[in-house]
Amino acid sequence: MKDSSKIAVLSDIHSNLEALNVVLKEIVKRNINKIFFLGDVVGYGPDPDICVEIVSQNCQEVVAGNHDWAVIGLTPLEYFNHDARLAAEWTRDKIKKDTLDFLKKMKIKSILKEDDIILVHSTPKEPEAWNYIFTLFDAEVNFHYFEEKICLIGHSHKPFIIERLPTGELVVHKEKVNFKKFCRYIINVGSVGQPRDADPRAAFAILSEENVEIIRIEYDYNITQQKMRKEGLPEFLIQRLAKGI
Repeated sequence: MKDSSKIAVLSDIHSNLEALNVVLKEIVKRNINKIFFLGDVVGYGPDPDICVEIVSQNCQEVVAGNHDWAVIGLTPLEYFNHDARLAAEWTRDKIKKDTLDFLKKMKIKSILKEDDIILVHSTPKEPEAWNYIFTLFDAEVNFHYFEEKICLIGHSHKPFIIERLPTGELVVHKEKVNFKKFCRYIINVGSVGQPRDADPRAAFAILSEENVEIIRIEYDYNITQQKMRKEGLPEFLIQRLAKGI
């Protein structure tokens, strides 16, 4: 990174306005004025239009996720499970033209050469295939598909930090790591709107020149659940918010 300013990195909001608002308040509280977004602003949740508006107005870097592409017709709905498909169809019917136009403009990846960072929703190897990095083997393969020091991802809704030492050894960190001169990193910042690591709190990351830290924030998911039931969204998607799965 070219300076010591802090950056908030968000991913997988999934139309969850309550979670997004709490995260934004925390970002303001910490005096952070730069935000990167790693995809899936829509899908699953009840407030796609306002969430897209907030991202469009507050995020300096934005890349697309598979649910964003599903809504604009670039990712086939057959790719998704039944509940996700129903939510994508609901979103298509719900959103305004301005929302649709913004989703169409989202890039599949962003490379910030001066900061030595690449942003992508899924993997740097095949970003449009929407594969996941779940294992150290997955990580090792993907380290060979970007040159930057830091690769920021989302998609799995499970935060982690994988550090690649100059020897090739991979070290996993759960919450925070101080960057080392000759090491490289794949950082999954988790999910703002639908965590899946058995912790229902919203997740995001704070990135600086020196380190990265995963932050967890409680929000009132009951409000989101009530909105989802009112809109007739699938019950499984509603229930999982309380469990973080």
